[in-house]
Amino acid sequence: MISPRSPAIALCKSLGAVWKNSLFPKRRGLLTLAIESSCDDTSIAIVEKNGRSAASSATIHFLDKVTADSREYRGIHPILALESHQRNLAKLIDKSLKHLPFPVQDGNDDTGTVKLMNDSRPRRRPDFISATRGPGMRSNLSVGLDTGKGLAVAWQIPFVGVHHMQAHLLTPRLVSSLTPNKDAGSTQAGATTPEFPFLSILVSGGHSILVHSTSIIDHEIMASTADIAIGESLDKAAREILPGSLLHNAKNTMYGRLLEEFAFPNGKTDYADYRPPMTRGEEQIKRESPWGWSITTPFANTRNLQFSFSSIASAVTKFVLEKEKFGGDMSIEERVALAREAMRVCFEHLASRTIIALESLRSRNPKTGDLPVRTLVVSGGVAANQFLMSILRSFLDVRGFGRVDIIAPPPSLCTDNAAMIGWAGIEMFEAGWHTDLSCRALRKWTLDPRAHDGGILGPDGWTRL
Repeated sequence: MISPRSPAIALCKSLGAVWKNSLFPKRRGLLTLAIESSCDDTSIAIVEKNGRSAASSATIHFLDKVTADSREYRGIHPILALESHQRNLAKLIDKSLKHLPFPVQDGNDDTGTVKLMNDSRPRRRPDFISATRGPGMRSNLSVGLDTGKGLAVAWQIPFVGVHHMQAHLLTPRLVSSLTPNKDAGSTQAGATTPEFPFLSILVSGGHSILVHSTSIIDHEIMASTADIAIGESLDKAAREILPGSLLHNAKNTMYGRLLEEFAFPNGKTDYADYRPPMTRGEEQIKRESPWGWSITTPFANTRNLQFSFSSIASAVTKFVLEKEKFGGDMSIEERVALAREAMRVCFEHLASRTIIALESLRSRNPKTGDLPVRTLVVSGGVAANQFLMSILRSFLDVRGFGRVDIIAPPPSLCTDNAAMIGWAGIEMFEAGWHTDLSCRALRKWTLDPRAHDGGILGPDGWTRL
């Protein structure tokens, strides 16, 4: 039951009356207001898909977010994140409403309108609401989910509860459809559209999974992490490696990004001479540093389709503590070298398992040896790391997969954001799906229909339009 004091009810009361309804708008495009609140980012977007063909374009009319300030705890603090959602969500929605487009004056736009205070012209009402349903922190998800359901009730429009990881892997499809929009930061209009089937690497502070996607709802999990996510491993390594002054002056807790900037201040120039291991055997060779330490590559002597990143962060912690134990302190030169090595081992481990997955997919066509995918999508916060992208491209080129394209969203759309939630909502809505208002937030929710929970369509609440 939604509290009478909740942001959802308060906002719904402020929106006023409900106008003319239309579950299936005659206008060719689709407009959605989207909400993301799965972790510590409170984000709102207004996304429109213009037309319903493969060549249709998309526009992000509004995209903004507020990230909870948990620098004091050097990582995500659940209570602070929840309070940040409660404090900022309604304000962001109120801000976004001023960016709803005006009705099309061609006689074909028969959907409802929204009349805002101090706005002389009515604006188009969204065709439906999109909000992250899971996976994520249940209490945080509920703030956005309940607010989204409240908006859907107030405006009498459908609601779509979106799978967070599905949204990440579909983001390049949004990027390829974007029309230039400086306000939304979209600069990659015309990028390649990943057509099904494709392979995705979803890497963030909470997830590390390798996914084979054959449709918007059919995703096979080929590999996942046995312990912690790659983003968490990089964050832990960064807290040990980075000088105290950098950590103290950091503007956020995205320490993995700070680690990349520290290790490679000149960007690609600093690793222009990188050469990938040419064979599986070379992957097992340890690289000892001038200071005597080396980091072992996880699962280097196996072909298990599984990730493991905890040992990398643990090794970094061990090296730093040993240095301090004997009264020494790492020089900046050694810290930079350790940062580069921690990232190299993480990313080569990721690339190695990706090669094994591609070989596995190719073996499914023994007669022809054809590879069923032509695109590798890389998404999630870690996808913004350019050293990772360089390593992946190098591995594919030297291991016989040079024709596989790598597609990643721009950095602004790699991290959690509501634009990707809106686009996933549009793809699901176009496929005929919406979510019943009785749905609840899901802390865990797999992508794979073969999993115990049935994947994207497994949880109750889905309704076919």
